[in-house]
Amino acid sequence: MNNEILLILSVFIIYGAELLFFKLFGKQGLYCFTAIATIAANIEVLILVKAFGMEMTLGNVLFASTFLVTDIISEIYGKSDAKRAVNIGVATSIVFIVFSQWWLLYTPAASDQAMTSMKAIFSNTPRTMLASLIVYAIVQRFDVWAYHKWWNFTEKLCGDSKKYLWVRNNGSTLISQFLNNLLFTTGAFAGVYDLKTLWSIVISSYVIFIFTSLADTPFIYLARKIHSSDKIQAS
Repeated sequence: MNNEILLILSVFIIYGAELLFFKLFGKQGLYCFTAIATIAANIEVLILVKAFGMEMTLGNVLFASTFLVTDIISEIYGKSDAKRAVNIGVATSIVFIVFSQWWLLYTPAASDQAMTSMKAIFSNTPRTMLASLIVYAIVQRFDVWAYHKWWNFTEKLCGDSKKYLWVRNNGSTLISQFLNNLLFTTGAFAGVYDLKTLWSIVISSYVIFIFTSLADTPFIYLARKIHSSDKIQAS
């Protein structure tokens, strides 16, 4: 299976898993998914692949899924709970940095087969995780702020808080994803790749982010429908 197909499938699998967590566990499921996506994305982002004629890092869809989490929570539960999801993501990153670096302090046994691979992966983790942590904290808070600014705008426009969900979802996420992509790529990979490769990563990653941002629109509508259905069944 080629990279292009895998990337497209990952959008539906990851967003679908997020909705499943929401359906099964409600808001707490989204908080849990944030922690999982944060850890997995910061490992996956170390992999550089070529797809759609461009070089790009992986982790894009998982990072994008955390924006979908805050948008769903903003839409259904409000700004305060969305900020809590951001705080969970930040705390998860901090704890994972500490744990992953602590593992590398051990002296492996002569028969150990894992430590070399662990060092190859996690020796690069502090910089990418630190860049991700700082950028995540900044951009996710901006995304929550922008989502509610768009919401105020659409509500004033039509006098209905339910309409134009796609505008506030995409309006906040597309801007936030650009900031996320630019800041993270610079912070994590400046000096690691040459300028041409860095620029290629910025452009290609944002192209993917545009796709993932637009693709999450049906999922936020489904999340709102799931929440409404669950409320009806509970009443």
